[in-house]
Amino acid sequence: MDLTFTPEEDAFRREARGWLEAHVPAKPLPSMDTAEGFAAHRAWERTLNDGRWAMVSWPEAYGGRGVNLIEWLIFEEEYFRAGAPGRVNQNGIFLLGPTLMDYGTDAQKARHLPRMAAGEDVWAQGWSEPNAGSDMAAIRATARLDGDHYVLNGQKTWCSRAVFADWIFCIFRTDPESQRHRGLTFILVPLDAEGVKVRPIAQLDGETGFAEVFFDDVHVPVENRLGDEGAGWRVAMATAGFERGLMLRSPARFQSTAARLVALYKDEAEQADPALRDAVVRAWMDAEAYCLNTYRTVSRLMSGGSIGAEASLNKIFWSELDVHMHETALSLLEARGQLLPHAPDAGNVGRWLDGYLFSLAGPIYAGTNEIQRNVIAERLLGLPKA
Repeated sequence: MDLTFTPEEDAFRREARGWLEAHVPAKPLPSMDTAEGFAAHRAWERTLNDGRWAMVSWPEAYGGRGVNLIEWLIFEEEYFRAGAPGRVNQNGIFLLGPTLMDYGTDAQKARHLPRMAAGEDVWAQGWSEPNAGSDMAAIRATARLDGDHYVLNGQKTWCSRAVFADWIFCIFRTDPESQRHRGLTFILVPLDAEGVKVRPIAQLDGETGFAEVFFDDVHVPVENRLGDEGAGWRVAMATAGFERGLMLRSPARFQSTAARLVALYKDEAEQADPALRDAVVRAWMDAEAYCLNTYRTVSRLMSGGSIGAEASLNKIFWSELDVHMHETALSLLEARGQLLPHAPDAGNVGRWLDGYLFSLAGPIYAGTNEIQRNVIAERLLGLPKA
């Protein structure tokens, strides 16, 4: 693996850095889990799209620049360097978008990808159910074929972004006699369809980043099916691979946090427990290691390789790294670490508690780390099932 950037890649970095410096909002946007913040983040997605920065690795016909994955990583580095807003449509652009590229029809790509890139359609993820969380093969929500439509019934929970989103991608059981991962179908559903009810779920901070979604005889056309009927598990596993392996959490996200942690330690070093120095150094080293491993993965992909079960290793590493960095920051801050971002005396300190609360979800979403360890044991190490 050659870590020397080409002149073209260096030029791409300069262009991205210049555009971001000119366009990133001067003040942080309100939380995307509020109506005001969601609207502000959607507007930012439109601004990115106007500059053709919404998803740079996509083909130009769908709103991208057609760049390679190395340049996508470069853009992510510049994006986090500039302190740009979080991506409110990450379920769409990072998860569903690549899945559409692989499994969508030409009509589906033309219909959804440009609107996704422009922030005109923001997507929610709807896989988990009350009795099918980490065990996604236990899906009970149904889709019955009726002519040229599916009739949907059931419930989804922990649906990210569903409170304010426009569409949701879900898995339904289309074969009532099927069990486990067989007989499942991947379907795209507009959240304003008749029979859809969205009920917000409050997070630890009281905001509504999640929702329950109920389907009561909801009719959606067959062309909203992604992939073949009954092949939903295979399509969903492709989406999960993007979520765990590469697209959802670029290394720049964690390098940015590690840099902030190093700066915090320098500010607090005089009164800090000396043992925390090692924790800070370990966080920085792990963030760099994750970056190097991602470049290695990208190099393999660009040479015709693929991401398999090792995506589970990736997911465990970045999720536990995120928790470790934020726990270390709160230990450095001691009592001040309990301040929420809107506290009068929080200043920039409140970002750490907010980030810590979110980091606790990392070992759960995208498949719990306990399940990922089972995947590693069985598919990478070849160990027998218990």
